[in-house]
Amino acid sequence: MTVTAVKVFRSRAAPWDLTASSDARKTQALLQALEGFLIGAIPTILFIFLLFVAYRALVHTPLQRVLHERYERTEGAVAKAQADIAAAVAKSSEYELRLREARQAVFKMQEARRQKLAQSREAALHETRTRAQQMVKEARATLEVEVDAAKKRLQQDAEVLAAEVIRTILKPVGAAPVGGRS
Repeated sequence: MTVTAVKVFRSRAAPWDLTASSDARKTQALLQALEGFLIGAIPTILFIFLLFVAYRALVHTPLQRVLHERYERTEGAVAKAQADIAAAVAKSSEYELRLREARQAVFKMQEARRQKLAQSREAALHETRTRAQQMVKEARATLEVEVDAAKKRLQQDAEVLAAEVIRTILKPVGAAPVGGRS
């Protein structure tokens, strides 16, 4: 503390010391002014308190309720939108799964049709081969019969020719026609 502050401090009388008459008068005047100010401020304080209570009851609480409802609706709308998006994703996944299954079913049907056509083609080819082999067997059998018949005819013709040749060779010379004609 400075020297002047100490002098001011020492020159002052304690507030409870009412012996100092000028200080006591000043303090008394100050207290009366303060009392008058406070008494005059009581209606203002009551008015401000009532205004605060009215604000809370008429504006703040309903406004907070409306803001809370708006927030809940917004959050509800966001949650509903998220649920709708999730449902759309699920439906899309289900649609893709069904589409994939349908494609697989079509592929299986096409594959079954191809196999059936291949089997029928193979059966027709086998039947055609069997017929062709049968026809070849029949043709060979006919050919063998014809060859045997031709061999028999040739054998008979050869025997007839051989007998004629032998007869011609063994025939007496005088009996042969003149001029080489028979």
